[in-house]
Amino acid sequence: MQRFFNLVFLLILLVTGASLVWLGGRLLLLGGSPWYMASGLVMLITAFLAWRKSPASISLYWAYLGANLIWALWEAGMDGWALAPRLAMPVCMGLYMLTPSFRRHVGREAPLPGAHILWPALALMLVGGLGLAFWADRTPAATSTAWGPSPSQAADGDWIAYGNDRGGSRFSPLAQITPANVGNLKPAWTYRTGKLGDGKQGTAFQANPLKVGNRLFLCAGNNDVIALDPETGRQLWRHNPKTDLTGVYGLVCRGVTYYRVPEASGLCAERIYTATLDARLIALDAASGKPCPGFGSKGQVDLKAGLGTVEKGYYFVTSPPALVRGRLVLGGWVMDGQKIKEPSGVVRAFDAVTGQFSWAFDTSRPDEHGQAQPSETFTPGTPNSWAPMSSDENLGLVYLPTGNATPDYFGGHRTANDDRYSSSVIALDAQSGAVRWSFQTTHHDLWDYDVPAQPTLIDLPNGVRGLLQPTKRGEIFFLDRVTGKPLMPVEERSVPQGGVPGERVAKTQPYSVGIPSFGGPRPTEKGMWGLTPIDQAICRIRFKQARFDGDMTPLSTDHYTVTWPGYLGGIDWGGISVDPGRGLMIVNNNQVGNYNRLIPRAEADQRGIKPMTASHMSDVGGPVAQQGVGYAAQIAPFLSPLAIPCQQPPYGRINAVDLRTGKMVWSHIFGTSRDSGPLALPTFVPIPMGVPNIGGSVATASGLTFIGATQEHAFRAYETETGRLLWKARLPAGGNASPTAYWSNASGRQFVVIAAGGHGAMLSGASDQLIAYALPKK
Repeated sequence: MQRFFNLVFLLILLVTGASLVWLGGRLLLLGGSPWYMASGLVMLITAFLAWRKSPASISLYWAYLGANLIWALWEAGMDGWALAPRLAMPVCMGLYMLTPSFRRHVGREAPLPGAHILWPALALMLVGGLGLAFWADRTPAATSTAWGPSPSQAADGDWIAYGNDRGGSRFSPLAQITPANVGNLKPAWTYRTGKLGDGKQGTAFQANPLKVGNRLFLCAGNNDVIALDPETGRQLWRHNPKTDLTGVYGLVCRGVTYYRVPEASGLCAERIYTATLDARLIALDAASGKPCPGFGSKGQVDLKAGLGTVEKGYYFVTSPPALVRGRLVLGGWVMDGQKIKEPSGVVRAFDAVTGQFSWAFDTSRPDEHGQAQPSETFTPGTPNSWAPMSSDENLGLVYLPTGNATPDYFGGHRTANDDRYSSSVIALDAQSGAVRWSFQTTHHDLWDYDVPAQPTLIDLPNGVRGLLQPTKRGEIFFLDRVTGKPLMPVEERSVPQGGVPGERVAKTQPYSVGIPSFGGPRPTEKGMWGLTPIDQAICRIRFKQARFDGDMTPLSTDHYTVTWPGYLGGIDWGGISVDPGRGLMIVNNNQVGNYNRLIPRAEADQRGIKPMTASHMSDVGGPVAQQGVGYAAQIAPFLSPLAIPCQQPPYGRINAVDLRTGKMVWSHIFGTSRDSGPLALPTFVPIPMGVPNIGGSVATASGLTFIGATQEHAFRAYETETGRLLWKARLPAGGNASPTAYWSNASGRQFVVIAAGGHGAMLSGASDQLIAYALPKK
């Protein structure tokens, strides 16, 4: 048996050495580090000497380990994550060479000095390391059972809109749950939405529930609208809109909209609106869930009107309508990257009582606001607005974040108005749909940097009315929401040029100077990562083969391009939360790049890359056809062969910024490796490495920030002022949604509820559970 183990070890040493010589040679020819090739040569020589049973094999290899340590410290410093792939595997191989079995094999019977304590010490270190990981994952116990104050007015206990207020602050004035007693939080109830779809479409239960009076309102991924008792989670009513899910991949409904009709009573005096995956706008009576007969046709409006022929799965609505001055304003999600002239990205407003059309904003004709006539359609392929919008009732403005004109990764065909309004935040007049102002976050976007997050409205002590716009780029722009002018400096900086024939690349891009960027560390060859030197070398080769001249490097056909940050962001649709009393903005961000390339049309046709159809839909990502322009596109996260990011951890952080100064107050690694790992398998060990995240947070007046969001199946509470983790709960899947905080008069308690639905693209599991947490009843 010992002979067998020695033979296996020599085979591993031989294969590893040969791999590193081959990979290291390729890396060296690309101008990269020579150390991987040198390491491989040492391993091959060591394997040869050991096969010849030479005791010099041990001496040579341990001399190499000493040199490898010096190289690792020189290249990576004292960063533990950076050192791990450089040291772990070589050291483990060296330790095996110290075993009595291997020493007998090479004729070196005498143990090394101190070897008798080496193995117990290593065992202790292993056990201690695992213990430390689990110990670090602990949260402190509650220091008090005393409750914070009850809400001063009933409205403080409600959550009336997506993000709580129409401006999406994600702030709750409730303060019963405090930093001192949050450790006492327990699950109060769980509600299950039930199986959705046909099991092949995927689910993404991302609802941000509303709480109004004595009801909690939410939507399931298939657009079922549900009313629950906020104290017990008991279902009060459920409306099935019988949504046609043909061609829809990823059943997503992020929320519903509430409206009390002025001076009305009886049926539909209070209403819940939902926009569906088959493009309908539906109004329901908030008390019973029955359709409102006076709204549109039998309680619904067809959103496909004016869009022409809409292919299945190419247009639907995932975000709740914005409400402003009695109008419902909404855009739509348009399938990414398939072809030119996809459905229009038109934004439309409808009367909240009657459902009658009010106005349209079509970026191709921004000064015309009427309904499309029967013989015409709204302009196909224009920038859309799929993320949640915000509104200001007093100013009479609605703020929409916009995407790109289709397709995403080539823009040579785009019009001047496409370029003017894409990847922007736009303020529209609620009465007419006229543009009051627009601010562009990415010029001539070629990287899928559509604005994914709701604009967050805040009022400053000096009377200035502000707007914070997070972006996938990781830039957060702080604007005056009346004028659109920056409240913190924005500067235009030169960016890499180049690109493909027929394309035009913006010479400069806007950067927010007054607020830190959340794109993550700039990728470098030294910053490439892996679990072993082999996959790290592969990542370094891929990085050196790609073009990367900094952020905003344009895509090409000759090379892959490292796009940093990738299409996940930066900051995605979860947006930010703001604690106005403390003047703090809470930001969760990703630090993962993409590895992209444009594919000439002839090659794309040869590979059979075609636009998606209802029978063959997939999520965002992979080869996209971009039919109608000269190039398809290969789009993917920048991953190693073990399906982990090539960039060095952490992959996710949570941060706080002082809005008065623009300075970072704290920044922490966000999430552990418990539910993720190589080859998409969970490690079950909560190593704090920071993981990809998508979803939002809620800040409360007591100084707590609640957030799920991570790939890890966890719900957390942080102390807002310090970032100290105070509480953590295990979820059945990732809490890739935005939490809601509300008050229940039935027990006099504050609740925090989150949809723990997971996310297919995030590999964070799947669940249909809505879970509410509260302090135990007194």
